[in-house]
Amino acid sequence: MKRPRNITFFERLNEDPLNDYIAKAQADGKRAIGYTCSYIPEPLLSVDGLVPVRMRAPGVAGTPMADTYMSSVICAYTRSLLEFALEGRFNTLDGWVFSASCDHLRRLYDNLAYLEAPSFNYIIDLPHKATDSAINWFEEELRLLAMAISETFQVDIGEQAVQRAIEKHNDFVDILSRIGMTRCREQPAISGRDFHTLMIAASCSPKEMIIEKLRELKSDLEAAEGINDYRARVMIVGSQLDDSSYIGVIESVGALVVADRFCLGSIPGLKPIELKGSPLHALASHYLKETACPRMMGAFDDRVAKIKEAAAQFKVEGIIVETMKFCDCWGVEAVPLAEELRQADMPVLRLEKEYGLSGEGQLRTRVQAFLESMGK
Repeated sequence: MKRPRNITFFERLNEDPLNDYIAKAQADGKRAIGYTCSYIPEPLLSVDGLVPVRMRAPGVAGTPMADTYMSSVICAYTRSLLEFALEGRFNTLDGWVFSASCDHLRRLYDNLAYLEAPSFNYIIDLPHKATDSAINWFEEELRLLAMAISETFQVDIGEQAVQRAIEKHNDFVDILSRIGMTRCREQPAISGRDFHTLMIAASCSPKEMIIEKLRELKSDLEAAEGINDYRARVMIVGSQLDDSSYIGVIESVGALVVADRFCLGSIPGLKPIELKGSPLHALASHYLKETACPRMMGAFDDRVAKIKEAAAQFKVEGIIVETMKFCDCWGVEAVPLAEELRQADMPVLRLEKEYGLSGEGQLRTRVQAFLESMGK
């Protein structure tokens, strides 16, 4: 597969949890705020004076210290973040924002506060449904967060500031979305690995510093001939995945990942925020309704329907359901989800993985067998 121009630029941004562009933004007077979940509204951390950073632990070798405090049977994503924090890898961050999305993230918040307390350490509560009353309640949670941020960092986080941040967010995700939509073609313009590289870089870099590079890449891809040396078009559905090399292993045996429905994926992560009512209400409504995590009760059928819709749109021939080991939310969801998709005559492969890439040989073998079972 021919790789796009400038893709190595984005790969370098992903090598460290806090890249040089974050340091440059801080040197220019901005505050870098780490966050850990897709339910935390990124535009709220993007008002003038702030830079949001999606927390990752790239290249983590092990979690011996974190295991002591969190146990080895908690998801490795949260343990890896705590390990990096205890090693001082996040010391230059100006603050952290958590959401009570699952027990594991709550335990990370508690342990961080106890062991390596950031100067700003905040957690928002989260409803389990997206009803009107839940949206109103979540809006108040976001209002309290906005007040805490404003008081701590002395930044303007009023309605106009938040609305500007939402508009900039929508402009930025529109570029990424247009790049992602080139994968609808019979000959997709970009591989799943390279597209996920862009998604990761966009989540952990000041957007104004990389937007021109993305525009250049979009122009190149719109004119590109596309990829034709693949065996089958697949979609990945599942939990936290912030290492594009995992997708690279899957694609090394002939699969082409044309759609991604996981934490840090484009579905529904690149859907624009509809500005109706107050900006905080718009954020509360969007993130509760669109994030579509298995933690949300009573929305299973809707999640399945959206996966089927994306599979049809991107001409998907098979679906890989990946779950991180010990992830409670996706561990419960994966079984009925796979069954529903199989009943819809969609080939499904279930994979369990650690947070960091491991067992590449076994992964290749599983995907190879999956493609062969599809007659590819």
